[in-house]
Amino acid sequence: MSLTMLLQNIVNGFSLGSLYALIAIGYTMVYGILRLINFAHGEVFMLAPYFLFYSSMIFVLPWWLSAIIAIVLTALTGMLSERIAYKPLRDAPRISALISAIGVSFFLQNLAIVLFSGIPKSVHRPAFFSKLFQFGEIRIQSTLFASIGISIIVLSLLIYIVYKTKTGLAMRAISKDIETSRLMGVDVNKAISITFVIGSALAAVGGILWSLRFPQIFPTMGTIPGLKAFIAAVVGGIGSIPGAMLGGMLLGMSEILFVTFFPAISGYRDSFVFIILILILFLKPDGILGTKTQEKV
Repeated sequence: MSLTMLLQNIVNGFSLGSLYALIAIGYTMVYGILRLINFAHGEVFMLAPYFLFYSSMIFVLPWWLSAIIAIVLTALTGMLSERIAYKPLRDAPRISALISAIGVSFFLQNLAIVLFSGIPKSVHRPAFFSKLFQFGEIRIQSTLFASIGISIIVLSLLIYIVYKTKTGLAMRAISKDIETSRLMGVDVNKAISITFVIGSALAAVGGILWSLRFPQIFPTMGTIPGLKAFIAAVVGGIGSIPGAMLGGMLLGMSEILFVTFFPAISGYRDSFVFIILILILFLKPDGILGTKTQEKV
C-alpha cells in the first residue's frame, strides 16, 4: 500500500470519526446525568435530515436557514420525548426507562415511515460541501473540515457549559445524586430537559453532516450510526464528553483502516466495530477516559 493511500484513508477516518463523536456526545450526556442509554438517539439523528429536506424543498428556504430550523425542531423533538416517555418514569426502576427508550425508538422510526415514506430521498448538497481540496495526491472533501471544525467548537462549548455555568453545575450535581440535588433547590426537570435539548441538537448536527457525506436519507438511516456512536461512547468512557469525542475518532479511524488493510473482508467492517466493543468491555469496562461509578438499585 502506498503512503498516499494510507494518508487518504486516515483523513477519511477522521471525517467519519468526527461524525460518530458528535452523535456519541448526545448519548454520553444523557447517560452521565440519568444513567440512561437513550436508544432513541439514532432516530432523533435521522429526523434532522428530513426536517432539512422538507424545509428546503417544500418551503424553498435557504439551506443555512433550513439547517437551523432542522436543528431547532430536532432539539424540540428530543425534549418532547423526554417529557412524554422519560419524565413519568423518573422514580421507576431503570429497566422501565430503558424499555421506554426502545419504544420511543420504534415509534419515531415507524412515524418517519408513515410521514415520509420508506423510499430513500436524495439530499441537496450546497456547492461549498461539494468542493474537493487537493493536497498533492490526497483529496479532502470540504465536509471533513466542517465535521472536524464543528466537533472542536461543540466540544469547547460543552466543556464551558458543563464546567463554567450554573446549568452545568446543576447537571453535574444531578449526575451524582438526583434526590440530594432536588433538596438543595436544583430544578431537576429543567436541567434534564436542557440535557436532552443539547444532546438532540448535537444529533441533528451530526445527522445533517452525515446526509452531506452520504447524500441519501431514509427512515432507518439512524440505526447503524446510532449503534456505532453508542459503541464510541462506551469505548471512550460513557459519561465523559472528551471520552465520547476520543471514542468517536478512534472508532471512525479503526473502521476505515480495517477496510484499508483487509479489503477482502471489508463486508465485515460492522462486525469489527462490535469486536472492539467486546474487547473494551473485557479489558477496560469503564472506557478509556471513563471513571468507575457505583450503580444504584
